[in-house]
Amino acid sequence: MSSSSKQGKEDEEVEVPCMNGDVGRDDVDNDGGVGEGEGEFAAAMAQLAPEGVRALHARVEAEWGPVLQSACQTAAARALWGRAVRDPAAGVLAGERYLRGLHDKMRRDERAGAREVHGVMIAVRTLWFDARVEAAVAALGGDPQVVILGAGMDARAYRLSCLKECTVFELDFPELLEMKSDLLHEAMSSANHQKLTVMAKSLIRVPANIQDGDWITKLQSCGYVPERNTIWVLEGIIYYLHHADAMQVLENIAASRSSASTVLLADFMNKNATLLSPTMYHFYHDSPDLLLPSIGFSQVTLTQIGDPEAHFGLLSHPENLFDKLRKLPRSMEKNPEDGTPCCRLYFVEASASPDDQIMCPLDHYLE
Repeated sequence: MSSSSKQGKEDEEVEVPCMNGDVGRDDVDNDGGVGEGEGEFAAAMAQLAPEGVRALHARVEAEWGPVLQSACQTAAARALWGRAVRDPAAGVLAGERYLRGLHDKMRRDERAGAREVHGVMIAVRTLWFDARVEAAVAALGGDPQVVILGAGMDARAYRLSCLKECTVFELDFPELLEMKSDLLHEAMSSANHQKLTVMAKSLIRVPANIQDGDWITKLQSCGYVPERNTIWVLEGIIYYLHHADAMQVLENIAASRSSASTVLLADFMNKNATLLSPTMYHFYHDSPDLLLPSIGFSQVTLTQIGDPEAHFGLLSHPENLFDKLRKLPRSMEKNPEDGTPCCRLYFVEASASPDDQIMCPLDHYLE
């Protein structure tokens, strides 16, 4: 999850919510260890060998608060789920602390035969966003702008070939973007490190806080053109914001469609999910597919983890939690089997064009 707010206790370690489904058992070796996963862990740790990289991560651990550090946790999940997510930069962006922490949790889950293995939610989420970015690029003619808000340690500009004709903007806190750039530079300066190439036509980093009212002005000053088709990527960010800030971001994106087409890709938590860490998560909506048309978006599609579009062969256990949740009505707040809260993460794709009209008053759908 990306760094979009500085709320939360500075000494609290954030754990990405484990609203997880399980993964297949084909990577567990006969000794109870993780077979293929061990190779992924070793490869990720090897990326941290350069002294400069380790020194930078020591600063991350000493100076960053929990929300900023959650960007490294997301990178760790992408690195250790490398059998599904191909992200050659994930290990160096994650750091040893979060690689080891997640690796230990995955080993415990797999040895116990758990239905839900840590990190699978991030793997599925990453793959869904990758697939929808690729589809949106094709639908918009192959060369739209791509704006990644709260970019964190995202490395799509380095790994998605569909972006070859696209200008990619990464917007996040200045200190995070500077650290990300320094980590990649140190890693690629090492003689033994795999060289990374920007696959996008161009990559522009925009230091800004989206909770400030001038973030879109800063984006424009860095080359964003409102009159061009644009894909907005809000992965793991919107629920970190307070309600007013989240709505301001969504409304600004909707308003940017003055003479061009806009595609929004975002994930939303329901209310129960934000209660997993109420000091960290603030904005929620139980019906984002109704909220977005009220501010000017159209053709809204909502997907839950485990749906055919958000499965990717990673949820093989017949009793995995995600399949159970998606079979229950979205209005149901507690699982009738055990009384536990239904914590949901929604993947939402929406479009907006200059001809779209606001369909209904906004207040009608606000919680």
